[in-house]
Amino acid sequence: MSSLPDTRPQTAGGKVLWHFTMSLDGFVAGPDHAMDWMTGLTSRPGIVEEYAATTGAVLGGRDGWEAYPEPGAVYGGAWQGPLFVLTHHPEDARPAPGATFLNCDVAEAVRIGLEAAGGKNLEVFSPTIGRQLLDRGLIDEIDCTSRRCCSATGSGCSTTPGAPPSASRCSTATIPRPR
Repeated sequence: MSSLPDTRPQTAGGKVLWHFTMSLDGFVAGPDHAMDWMTGLTSRPGIVEEYAATTGAVLGGRDGWEAYPEPGAVYGGAWQGPLFVLTHHPEDARPAPGATFLNCDVAEAVRIGLEAAGGKNLEVFSPTIGRQLLDRGLIDEIDCTSRRCCSATGSGCSTTPGAPPSASRCSTATIPRPR
């Protein structure tokens, strides 16, 4: 039985959604979080608007923030809301309106993000944080879009640095989280 991608419209349900695009060799960003490898990427019509409408808050990491320090740029500016940056050193982070820097455990960051999301989804925009949350069973849904290219270097989605990606193909999946 083959599994087809879930193309139903996204819904908000207060879930933790790890959403990312990955190259065929398992990378989600190039060196220094470069995203130029995604140039020309197309998606299902209306998907950006669906994500913008169903996202209540975003949780990202410090490296991504340093590469793209603009909260208003999420989904090309279509989304506005609380953005949380998880970092070990919030004291030296470059502040910006709409961004809150957290120095806490990832589970606490999820609790804070879900509360701020107000019943909508908390989107995870970091491969490192996403892996940690997945390891702890704190991801409700993964939405991975694969890009037909190989990056060979950058930020990857494998659990162990340097290890090959754990999945050979990606699609939207709902993972039950223990309550």
